Amino acid sequence: MTNSSRIAVDAMGGDEGLAVMLAGVARASRRFEDMRFILVGDEMAIAAGLKSHPNLTAHSEIVHAPELVGSNDKPSQAIRRAKTTSMGIAIDMVKQGRAAACVSGGNTGALMAMAKLSLRMIPGIDRPALAGLMPTLGDNDTVVLDLGANTECDARNLIQFAVMGAAYARTTLDLARPRVALLNIGSEDQKGTETIRDAATALRAASHLPLDFTGFIEGDKLSRGDVDVIVCDGFSGNIALKTAEGTARFVADLLKRAFRSSVRSKIGFLISKPATELLRHHLDPNNHNGAVFLGLNGLVVKSHGGANEVGVATAIAAAAKMVRDDLTRRIAQDLRDFEKKAA
Repeated sequence: MTNSSRIAVDAMGGDEGLAVMLAGVARASRRFEDMRFILVGDEMAIAAGLKSHPNLTAHSEIVHAPELVGSNDKPSQAIRRAKTTSMGIAIDMVKQGRAAACVSGGNTGALMAMAKLSLRMIPGIDRPALAGLMPTLGDNDTVVLDLGANTECDARNLIQFAVMGAAYARTTLDLARPRVALLNIGSEDQKGTETIRDAATALRAASHLPLDFTGFIEGDKLSRGDVDVIVCDGFSGNIALKTAEGTARFVADLLKRAFRSSVRSKIGFLISKPATELLRHHLDPNNHNGAVFLGLNGLVVKSHGGANEVGVATAIAAAAKMVRDDLTRRIAQDLRDFEKKAA
């Protein structure tokens, strides 16, 4: 068993607790039978939890961590305890080469700070970007980055995010030339800040890269499926993500209320149940879980803190696919190609 087939899991990270994390890992192990898992956390608690998942025992090992990172811990506090927390030790497994990726549902700020300090950046990348998938009306999900790692960005950052996001889309979505757009307040060339316009100018000239830059995209078209990668600063990206998640919950709750409003509505619900179940599945964030910090010398995947076992398994599946497709190497190569042509 090679280390490229191992994923370190912060078993203590996540709002739903150890039981959900282990259930998610067990679900993922049934899909990826050749994968092995390093479960990092309270050794006795993990061993007790594995009794409910006997098949996972043969696919995993336990690494003890006496502490965990709390949801309210500041990144500076977490960094000081990196060697004793489940999150810090899981990241260190990647640094040591014992694991090919790390998955955690813990504190996002602490995870980014510790991962950046431990793994360092790919040469030529200034900042990591948090990239995730957003459901669309198109044939595939859309990659969106940055989702909150960097609240302020310059044109160089946005260009790097575009290169990394395109590499991620080629890997995750199996696209030869992903369509890339910059999130803006209008689609016209003169719209937006100077930073966004400068980034657009550079990307239009990067015809040698394996991506198709389509220009600007507005917020009302995020879910249309017209592009494969949407690039923005972390402030705008986080608001866009939370707005989309809130809208999905609003639509789902509105449908529930409508179907319960009368006997006729309840009958209508029974007739339309297959369609509403399809809608629920498509909008469920657990089916799109797993954001990755792009730009690091190693793979670190952030699972949503409130993810259920399906969501945890989805995040692990995303990490496994990125490992197999050698995403870190692809990003480094694309960046070298861009800078070589730009020089």
